[in-house]
Amino acid sequence: MYIYFVKKRLPPFELFIWILALILLAISTPGASHFTLCPLANLGITWCPGCGLGRAISHVFHGEIKQALALNWFVFPALIILLFRIAQLSKQFILSLKN
Repeated sequence: MYIYFVKKRLPPFELFIWILALILLAISTPGASHFTLCPLANLGITWCPGCGLGRAISHVFHGEIKQALALNWFVFPALIILLFRIAQLSKQFILSLKN
């Protein structure tokens, strides 16, 4: 009797993280107070290029473009980069399933 183990291929962990992050930003309330994981903000540094980027993406998902641009002008390039990375990881995973 032979027992065959089927090797399951899971999508890359990075893909889960980016999709989960965008879903959480889409369902969050953009104007609400928030806890930050940013080490610069926690050190008291008041400016960095990524400051407000998460809140800006949340505003974009809620259709509030002016507020998003007021928080961080880099919101659209960042969102395009994230969506491109998700597409790239998805494509790599799908191609790996065919092999």
